[in-house]
Amino acid sequence: MATRYPPALIDAALALHDNRLPEAERGLKDYLKRDPFEPRAIRMLAELAGRIGRNRDAETLLRRALEIAPAFTAARANLAIVLYRLNRPVEALDELDALLAAEPDHVGHANLKAAALGRLGSFADAIPLYENVLRQAPNQPKVWMSYGHMLKTVGRQQDGVEAYRRAIALKPELGEAWWSLANLKTVRFDDGDVAAMQAALDWVGLTDEDRLHLDFALGKAWEERRDADRAFEHYARGNALRRTQIVYDADETERFVDDVAAVATREFFAARAGWGCPSREVIFVLGMPRAGSTLIEQILASHSQIEGTTELPDLPALARRIADYPAGLATLTADEARAMGEDYLRRTAVQRRTDRPLFIDKLPNNWAHVALIRLILPNAIVIDARREPRACCFSNYKQHFARGQAFSYSLDDMGRYYRDYVRAMAHVDAVLPGWAHRVIHEALVEDTEAEVRRMLAACGVAFEPACLAFHDTERAVRTASSEQVRQPIYRTGNDAWVPFASRLGTLETALGAVVGAYPDAPKA
Repeated sequence: MATRYPPALIDAALALHDNRLPEAERGLKDYLKRDPFEPRAIRMLAELAGRIGRNRDAETLLRRALEIAPAFTAARANLAIVLYRLNRPVEALDELDALLAAEPDHVGHANLKAAALGRLGSFADAIPLYENVLRQAPNQPKVWMSYGHMLKTVGRQQDGVEAYRRAIALKPELGEAWWSLANLKTVRFDDGDVAAMQAALDWVGLTDEDRLHLDFALGKAWEERRDADRAFEHYARGNALRRTQIVYDADETERFVDDVAAVATREFFAARAGWGCPSREVIFVLGMPRAGSTLIEQILASHSQIEGTTELPDLPALARRIADYPAGLATLTADEARAMGEDYLRRTAVQRRTDRPLFIDKLPNNWAHVALIRLILPNAIVIDARREPRACCFSNYKQHFARGQAFSYSLDDMGRYYRDYVRAMAHVDAVLPGWAHRVIHEALVEDTEAEVRRMLAACGVAFEPACLAFHDTERAVRTASSEQVRQPIYRTGNDAWVPFASRLGTLETALGAVVGAYPDAPKA
């Protein structure tokens, strides 16, 4: 490759830098019509695709650039980032190892490798890598924040707090670091913290991303002070801003549930008896986020026969491979169903760390894919975690998720999503009676031992006292409830929505009959 950039590429690069994306795209495509083998132009087009969320297109372009110029390290670095964004950390690590072999002192490559290792649960390798990065670049607030995430995950809470505080000291307006402290659920903000966050909100150059994180954190701070008016104002602002950044259509979710019910009938499953991979090793814990699924996972993972993993992305990835999903379930053959079940087990094996015979996949949103689970893994155990609808939905409204859960930033969207989830699981109960085991969060809190015994029986394992001492179990927990499940069960969270009840009319309207019928589903 020539070292000097042609003027047309310089113009495109400047447009990309200034976020003038349509202009950059036109310039790059015009250039590539004249010279389709220019890897630098292909890489810039890939960067543009990544910025607008077209990561698969970005991957294709970057692989093309590397075919033309295998030593193009900037393109390889971009490819590693794209693979990480696509939740393919193993492939990202392959690229990062090649990059670090060529550039062993590159802090950015090492930082991304630490994040990829963390995504695979290799925390013992990731934490020293972060520490090495921070020795070389101690003034990087976002690296301190990522390091704090990792420390929190493995239970080193105080070290995590110190890392977040270090990030804030370097960049006081870094909203995600403030929210990360709030998201520990065990840190109480003092008056100085509140003043500092408010001052950051007033900063002229504040980004939307920092602003919404600060609003969520301040909502928590004012809720702690029992000022529901101020708390809700900040929660509402944070949610409203986040809602402008995402695409979510509640009607589409409703249609999806209708389509699942239309294809996944009693007759559908009866005609496919014996299909799928016969493995019995998977326990799916699913339901609404913030409904107690992390607590259930922690209880189960305290059993000698059950391994906890995390919220695995593999089932939704398999669903995306089915044309015209969910109607396309009817087109699968017996061989395809079995192969998909086996593929799921291969994909998830990378998350396994023990030889325990059972393991947990606790992605809550897998409720939408229960028909697929039954078809490809008919002997899997399904545990439906359910919590009082207003308590559950308001807990989601207060939560800024790192990714996903697009329904959670509007009270109307949230109520409809909860309603569709209940409707979908009621259909499962009707066509596959007794298959899904339901855990009602309030019952688990009130009579823990009885509910734990029922849950273990559903999993086919004997009761073990360690499951009642789940808070003593040492394991990595990567969800918002990581610190809560390291404490004994407490009851105060069940009523946290009550001081805000007068502001939740939109939610209650969207929930409709679900509230009155709880813990059962409304009659059809």
